[in-house]
Amino acid sequence: MPKDNGSKRQRSPEDFEQVFDRRADQHSHYKAPTVHPHRPVMWTIVIVLMVLLTGGLAYGHQAWTSAKKTFSATYQSSNIAKSRNVSSVLKKNKPFSILLLGTDTGALGRSDVGRTDTIMVATINPQKKTAYLTSIPRDTRVTVGSGVNASIQKINAAYTIGGASTAVKTVENLLDIPIDFYAIINMGGLEKMVDSVGGVDVVPPLTFKYKSADVQKGVKTHLNGDQALSYSRMRYDDPKGDYGRQKRQRQVLQKLVVKAAGLSSITRYQTILKSLNGNLKTDLTFDDLMQIRAKYGDASHHISSETLQGQDAMIDGLSYQVPTTTELKKVSNHIRKTLSLAETTKFTTDADNASTDTTNNGNGNDNNNGGYGY
Repeated sequence: MPKDNGSKRQRSPEDFEQVFDRRADQHSHYKAPTVHPHRPVMWTIVIVLMVLLTGGLAYGHQAWTSAKKTFSATYQSSNIAKSRNVSSVLKKNKPFSILLLGTDTGALGRSDVGRTDTIMVATINPQKKTAYLTSIPRDTRVTVGSGVNASIQKINAAYTIGGASTAVKTVENLLDIPIDFYAIINMGGLEKMVDSVGGVDVVPPLTFKYKSADVQKGVKTHLNGDQALSYSRMRYDDPKGDYGRQKRQRQVLQKLVVKAAGLSSITRYQTILKSLNGNLKTDLTFDDLMQIRAKYGDASHHISSETLQGQDAMIDGLSYQVPTTTELKKVSNHIRKTLSLAETTKFTTDADNASTDTTNNGNGNDNNNGGYGY
């Protein structure tokens, strides 16, 4: 495995903001993404969910003013027409969704930018007091763009190609769900986030040593930010590969949300706010966040999660994850149910149509282009 190049310049929050703006504006001159066999998926985004699901803003005027200043700087419009009226959704206290994207900008010695190797759909249901997290593997084969500009890609290329708007549309099209908001996080801020709450405790599902993480299966372990980063990055020693890593990512997320919810120290909360500086971009306004905190805070009481399961496929020399139509329909309906929406009518499976030809053409996908995001 290649070693991290410690001599490379570490990216600053300003680098992240410059790259974010450039990626969001560029839609042409795209170079196909390079395949990095040893580049692990970034761990689950925790900052936004902590903000959405905890009552940390109830500390009075000083904390409120600090929070408003911080989150005003994080706002970045997605510049796309929403699938539904999100203002009405929040005003009526209805379930909403947010696409969580994570990008590397220098953490653990990395110097490249622009990839979104963590992709999750979070749905928050205030009536059922639940938060539902769906992980989408970065190698999921999808169609990015439409018409003459459409191309088959791994889903983590969507943001690189067209910014947040393209990432949102790609996920909406893949799963037939509305995405109400998005948030993209710089990896560098996540390590600070764990440290800002004093670390997290996990019970590892397997024994391994990777960078600063040295854990034993079933033994409760306290992780600081650097250790949590390594713990949730490890992939190749996990027999479940990406799917095992995603499970550890969600484990860290849930522990962090619970830890943040229990904080009562204003000093700690100020540290949390500071960790967001320059590391977060979202189209949630500060007023949106205030509504969410007031109406949706109890959703952190129950957090459930799943992963879109794909099949291994080598196509044109590239390795993909290709979910079947049946899997896409199942995950779509799970998410739609949490949003109080009717079941999808997009996907036709063998159970729906007995005459469906399920011959696999060698591309690791059934008919109807179910795994391609059409």
